[in-house]
Amino acid sequence: MADALVLLISALVLAGALALIVFALRWRRKRRKRRGNPDPTHDYTARIDWSRSRQAINYSSFVFMDVDGDGRFGEADRPIGGIVVRVFDGKGAFVASARTNSSGFANFPMSTRKRWASLRVPGTYRFSVSVPQGWLVSTGNENQSLRLIELPGSPAGLVGEALPAMVGLIPGRSLRGIVPAAAQATLSLLGKGEVLETRPLAPGSFRIDLPAGADTLEISGPGLERRLALSPYPTDLGELRPDAIDGEAPLSRIGFDDVTALVFKKVPSGHAGLEWRNINAIARNYVNDCEGYLNGNVSGNHTAYTSSGHPAEFRSATPFGFHSVMLAAAWLRSEGEVALIESWLGDELVAYDEVVLSALAPVHYAPMLKAVTRVRVSTRHYWQLVLDDLVLAR
Repeated sequence: MADALVLLISALVLAGALALIVFALRWRRKRRKRRGNPDPTHDYTARIDWSRSRQAINYSSFVFMDVDGDGRFGEADRPIGGIVVRVFDGKGAFVASARTNSSGFANFPMSTRKRWASLRVPGTYRFSVSVPQGWLVSTGNENQSLRLIELPGSPAGLVGEALPAMVGLIPGRSLRGIVPAAAQATLSLLGKGEVLETRPLAPGSFRIDLPAGADTLEISGPGLERRLALSPYPTDLGELRPDAIDGEAPLSRIGFDDVTALVFKKVPSGHAGLEWRNINAIARNYVNDCEGYLNGNVSGNHTAYTSSGHPAEFRSATPFGFHSVMLAAAWLRSEGEVALIESWLGDELVAYDEVVLSALAPVHYAPMLKAVTRVRVSTRHYWQLVLDDLVLAR
């Protein structure tokens, strides 16, 4: 028994000594690497041995918001963050998944030497983009099979026969709103000046999938008349209230790029002639893994958001028309959060609407209120709310 204990202790001591030696050698090698080499002989020597590959590189799938729906990545389009891409091997077995980052890339580390790499052996792999419900794939290539081949001397030891082709997504477009009790209204959807669809709107809530090509809506009915240019995103009209902003009224669009050239700044009072409270301007890709700041940005490089998710306001002593604004959830973790929008004229609450948010695409909220002095925005669970392209009539 004593001999066995001695042997065990000896083995542990030996193992510990070996571990210390390995650690010391690695530390010495890293220290030497940090210090550099004093010998200039091989500073610029051409590589001779191409048999080894020690690095890992990303093999990436790029996904973009196809704003104009033409099936190609153009100047009007933007990278989209938070989209899941999965990889399967040649037998259909799941290999790995990743979400697109703030540049639109889902990255899969590739290496024949690094055990933590997702792609380690040659073969055919299928890259599958998970398309959000109701969305369309403009490029028709959400599933792509590509072959990786072994190439000693390349950075990762593997190379692809090609990179995955870019995948374009188009958000599903719908129209929501509420018709007041006892009111009568008719909706017409137009495309390039031609009527595509006409339907009556009964009192209560409505939701309509917008047909392809619809670029304008018109609503007729006693006191409820309005005309709105549709965006590439879902639209929420809120409750249809009498005396909406005239379709020919001059409008001003307020963005947040001119708040600051930096990545972040509180929106100051006086910006665009309004008073602001608890609203910050931020560069769309400033925060990692914060999908809504990227996807909710529809123009320029900056969006605005409610500071720490607390209620925020913009207001003016002089009444202005609140036409519309783009709204999004800041985080995919708050998908389905509800925005609460209160519009006031002096001390009178003239409108209150609730809008369901997404971090994948903005909602075009268009109450088209002719006269307000204060708008208060918040969320039900105090997640940050992203705003862009505020449109006023004044």
